[in-house]
Amino acid sequence: METIVLAVGGNALLRPEDKGTADDQFKRAKETAENIYPLFEKYEIVITHGNGPQVGAILLQNENSKKIVPPMPLDVCGAMSQGEIGYFLEQSFHNIFEKKGIIKKIVTVLTRVIVDENDPAFKNPTKPIGPFYTKEEARKLAKERGWTVIEDSGRGWRRVVPSPDPLEIVEKDVIRKIIDSGYVAIAVGGGGIPVIKKDGKLVGVEGVIDKDLASATLGKDIKADKMFILTSVDRVYLNFGTEKQKGIDEMSIKEAEKYMKEGHFKKGSMYPKILAAIRFLRTGGKSVLITSPEKVQDAMDGKSGTWIYP
Repeated sequence: METIVLAVGGNALLRPEDKGTADDQFKRAKETAENIYPLFEKYEIVITHGNGPQVGAILLQNENSKKIVPPMPLDVCGAMSQGEIGYFLEQSFHNIFEKKGIIKKIVTVLTRVIVDENDPAFKNPTKPIGPFYTKEEARKLAKERGWTVIEDSGRGWRRVVPSPDPLEIVEKDVIRKIIDSGYVAIAVGGGGIPVIKKDGKLVGVEGVIDKDLASATLGKDIKADKMFILTSVDRVYLNFGTEKQKGIDEMSIKEAEKYMKEGHFKKGSMYPKILAAIRFLRTGGKSVLITSPEKVQDAMDGKSGTWIYP
């Protein structure tokens, strides 16, 4: 049975119209589980996910209560978000498996990812986290709290933090054993907890790793066959959001790189997904699918989604 890294996007847990409550996130996780559960009957799967809104909310809670309880550093907040989101997903998939008679158990692995302490990302924050703000709100918060803020893909202004490149998944052997035992693993949540090697030890560092790039690294480390990237759009588009918008059914690595150079994919949205796909395919992956959770079944039938091949 083939192994798939199933990278679940932020819209699977929160959408712009949601307030971010636990009920909101359980509802979205349930919807995602209901859309994609048939995959678990055909493949061995490890689920990965983002954590931008959640870790941003945890950081705000830390910031706003620091006079009462000690605030936690970003790597610890990332660990908290892995447990939080893992719980939402575990409950939702456990319940749908029970309902549909799928004999699968699911477990969350608190996952660390090795990065380079000299990664230039630590001096150039680029990863958006937390809620969206107006330009005025964002600049005010940046001044008050020492944040770096940017405009995020036309959706509003957000705080950005360092996003180092993932090099290796610390728990890769454990994750592989979980999959080989017939279980479903939830891993590299939020891109994983970034750690560096220092004086023979692993040390946590502040940053948020891109979950798609971390998913590609996980795919390489566990020798996965395919990677499915689930996002808010049904497929990859050229000239997205313009009158010349055109969907892509499939493309090669060479074509993907060409489109990247032509500027078709925005840094804060589709660009890291395409980059992750290329990395995964160049390290042994057979294919990558990019689509929405609602369109997975159509994509498997060739009616939706974008397939990328070596």
